[in-house]
Amino acid sequence: MKKIREIFPYFLLLIYIWLLIRSGINPVDRGVWYAEEWTVLAVVLVLVFTFKKFRFSNFSYFMMFAWIVIHTIGGHYTFENVPFDWFNDLFGFERNMYDRVGHFIIGFYAFPIIELLDRKKMVNNKVVLYLFWFLSIVSLAGLYEIFEWRYAVYFDPATWDAVLWSQWDVWDAQKDMLMDTCGAIFAIILYWINKKLNHNLS
Repeated sequence: MKKIREIFPYFLLLIYIWLLIRSGINPVDRGVWYAEEWTVLAVVLVLVFTFKKFRFSNFSYFMMFAWIVIHTIGGHYTFENVPFDWFNDLFGFERNMYDRVGHFIIGFYAFPIIELLDRKKMVNNKVVLYLFWFLSIVSLAGLYEIFEWRYAVYFDPATWDAVLWSQWDVWDAQKDMLMDTCGAIFAIILYWINKKLNHNLS
């Protein structure tokens, strides 16, 4: 069991490498693929190069990996065209909600953010500690929406809707940021529960 825990992050990395290669084979739109995949690769590289300096818990890596998978698959199909009918039909959605789910999962990064701050004792005040994740995720969500807008307009106006995943919804950016925030709330609740359980077992 200990061995499995030790190799778990390496196992996730191998899955990502395979998924990245697979996603690059005949993507729906090569321009969109480049636009989406480099952001994922940047996150993965940061985690790889900082691994020896700070190793997150395996659950943190799993939470981060969920977004990596969602985004890599979305880059292959474009988010609007990912086969997601089972989910859309289950809840009666008329639009493809894959991108909304993806934004909810982006919020999961609140878990490793607060884990880093907590374990490094960077914040002593618990109120500030639990507020920081909120400010971090909301700020990053807003910056990412601005980046997507500028990228789509400046680099490839012809495919702006595929890059922005808006599906012609004028409130798409605001809804995406709401989903980011909801995902972060969910993640921080999980962190609080996990911390309580570990404290009670120790």
